[in-house]
Amino acid sequence: MVSGLINANPIIYEKKERRTRTAPTALQDDNYLENKRNLDNYNCNIFLTFSHHIRDIKDPEHPYSLEELKVITEEAVEVDDQRNYVRITFTPTVEHCSMATIIGLCLRVKLMRSLPARYKVDIRVAPGSHATEAAVNKQLNDKERVAAALENPNLLDMVDECLAPSFY
Repeated sequence: MVSGLINANPIIYEKKERRTRTAPTALQDDNYLENKRNLDNYNCNIFLTFSHHIRDIKDPEHPYSLEELKVITEEAVEVDDQRNYVRITFTPTVEHCSMATIIGLCLRVKLMRSLPARYKVDIRVAPGSHATEAAVNKQLNDKERVAAALENPNLLDMVDECLAPSFY
């Protein structure tokens, strides 16, 4: 974690209960063949479930998850399987958060490691939630800048620490 906290007293929210979803089978669903065309989209949404991919990413500044700080929410994840597109909008805890780019980088790396390569991932700061929103969004969605950041061993260590599984 980082010393000299930007937000020394963040508001902590309760985590949502984990939900388990499974794809319907022909034996479970009488309309299986009729719903078959929606199955690919359903499977993508299962693959990108909030609870399995990004809800437990740790904040770089605090020992809490991004979900507990309401930096990310389930509603902020958009998936369009037809267009191979994923968008995540996150809200930093304070508008001058210096960790916004690290948080966005953590989200991007987690999705890069979790999703098939066919998906275009768009990471955005929620409109009006950060003082340098446009600059952060530009950094997070520029392939060369992301690649350069991931070549920095200190940044990569910080990202890996945020992505490490936690059991609390």
